[in-house]
Amino acid sequence: MEVPILYEDTDVLVIDKPAGLIMHSDGRTKEPSVAEWMLRRHPSAADVGEPWTSPQGEVILRPGIVHRLDRGTSGVVALAKTPDAYAFLKRQFQEREAEKTYRALVYGQPKGNQGIIEAEIVRIRSTPPRWGVAREGEGKKQRAAITEWQVLRRAVDPESGEKVAYLEARPRTGRTHQIRVHFKYLNHPVICDPLYAKNRPCLLGFARPALHAFSLALTLPSGERRVFEAPLPADFTDALARLS
Repeated sequence: MEVPILYEDTDVLVIDKPAGLIMHSDGRTKEPSVAEWMLRRHPSAADVGEPWTSPQGEVILRPGIVHRLDRGTSGVVALAKTPDAYAFLKRQFQEREAEKTYRALVYGQPKGNQGIIEAEIVRIRSTPPRWGVAREGEGKKQRAAITEWQVLRRAVDPESGEKVAYLEARPRTGRTHQIRVHFKYLNHPVICDPLYAKNRPCLLGFARPALHAFSLALTLPSGERRVFEAPLPADFTDALARLS
C-alpha cells in the first residue's frame, strides 16, 4: 500500500490519502487503513490518539489520527507521532485554527459565485448511516456547521449535457460528512456521492465522490505555520480536462 508523504518531522506526518483508503478499521471488515499503515511505519505511535470502540465492542486503535477524511475522499491528512504532538494538533482542530480547503465537482450550477452555508447537521436513521441538515426545532443550534464556498468554474458535461460546477469549499467546522451534506442542502450534491446523490449517474468518469482535501494550514509543534497541499488526483485532472 503506497501512501504519498507530503511532509515529515519528529512530531508530525502529513500524507496525501488516496481515495478508497479508510482512516481506521470499522470493526466489521478487514482491509488496509491509514491507521494500519501508520503503525507499521511508526510502531511507537501505537498509543498516540484516542481508541474507538466499534458497535461490535471491539476496541480499535487509531494511532496518530487527529482528524479524518471519508473513505471516498482523497487529500491532505495530518498525523501525530507523539502524544504531545497529538494534543497540540487536536486543539487546533477543536478551536478552528486549522484551515481546510477542499475541491469538489457538483451537479448543477449555483446561482451565485460564492456563499456561506450555516446549517446544523444531524444523524438520520438509515442504513448505511447518513446525515442531513436539521429541521426547525431539531438538534442543538449552538452546533451549527459552517461551510464557505466559491465557484471556480462552470461547465457542461460533454457526454450527458448536464450542467456541472467546480467548487472550492472551506469548512469552518468539522462535522461528519459536512461538505457532502451542505452541498446537498444547496441542491448541488457532490458528483458520484452514493449517499447524498443516490441514483444519480456518475459523471465525468468518477467512480467515487468528487471531493478532494486540497490544502491544510496549521501550526506545527515547532511553532512554524505551514500550508500543505495535495495535488489533484488523476480522476480530477481527467474530469477537468474533459470539461475544457
